[in-house]
Amino acid sequence: MNTRSFVTFKTILETGSFQKAANKLNYTQSTITFQIKQLEDELALKLFEKIGRKMVLTQAGRDILPYVDTILQGVEQIENYGKSLSEITGSLKIAIPDSILIYQMQPFIQAFLHEAPGVQLIIHSLQSGEVNQSVLNGTDDIGVNCEKFSYPESIVHKKLGTYNALLIAAPYTKSSLLDFITPNQRKPFSLICNEPDGYYQLDMDQYLAKKDIIVYPYMKVQSIEAVKQCVMNHLGMAVVPAYSVVNELKNGSLIQAKTELDEKIYHSVYLYHKNKWISPQMELAFELLKKYMGTDIE
Repeated sequence: MNTRSFVTFKTILETGSFQKAANKLNYTQSTITFQIKQLEDELALKLFEKIGRKMVLTQAGRDILPYVDTILQGVEQIENYGKSLSEITGSLKIAIPDSILIYQMQPFIQAFLHEAPGVQLIIHSLQSGEVNQSVLNGTDDIGVNCEKFSYPESIVHKKLGTYNALLIAAPYTKSSLLDFITPNQRKPFSLICNEPDGYYQLDMDQYLAKKDIIVYPYMKVQSIEAVKQCVMNHLGMAVVPAYSVVNELKNGSLIQAKTELDEKIYHSVYLYHKNKWISPQMELAFELLKKYMGTDIE
């Protein structure tokens, strides 16, 4: 039994398939299949089963995953023993929604790459609702996210900065359509969003319901940039983090529609699994996150 098979096992889980794992590790798919078969024989366990056309992790595979993580973390500890940050190797995987990645994380990434040039920084841009699960199942080491209503007991979450959410519209929107204070209205457009289950989006839903302000069903798009472009083209309005539209509000390509939620404070957080070994690169990441995101985000 060798650690290469464990790396292959984890890579399959991270990439989602044997073929993608082979591509990432520069192996043939037959090599991946052989390594997993060899590992299954050595452990006397079935790790994957074929359901339809997909290879799916078995319960035994899920059960041994924490032990595999412990083994690989131990190897990394040994390899980096006594090394400075500039000398350490390995990887750091961070899960993050694209709004935070685009508008808040660039200084962090630059600083991290400077401090730990030998570490491969892997950024997974996920929907906000997927970040927690990615940390929970071990796909990512750290999650950076907008605050959620609740977290599993196995997830450690700590607050970083604060931000507001704004309702935005195209600059030539009729003034009557910008009124979201007066109750009992019917608005002839949709709210555009990329994450209908986002914390601030759910707050807006409740606010509109309480005010009896009715809009068309959501228009859902893929990213925060797509949201902004749709709003600029007068396809609807949107609730977005204030930090994502600073330039557009300044240059007049977007305008704000006032609501009674404008002053509400939300938090950004970072999170990690409580059983995760805190590697030197994770410690560095926590330090830099606090430095570059641990202030108000406005």
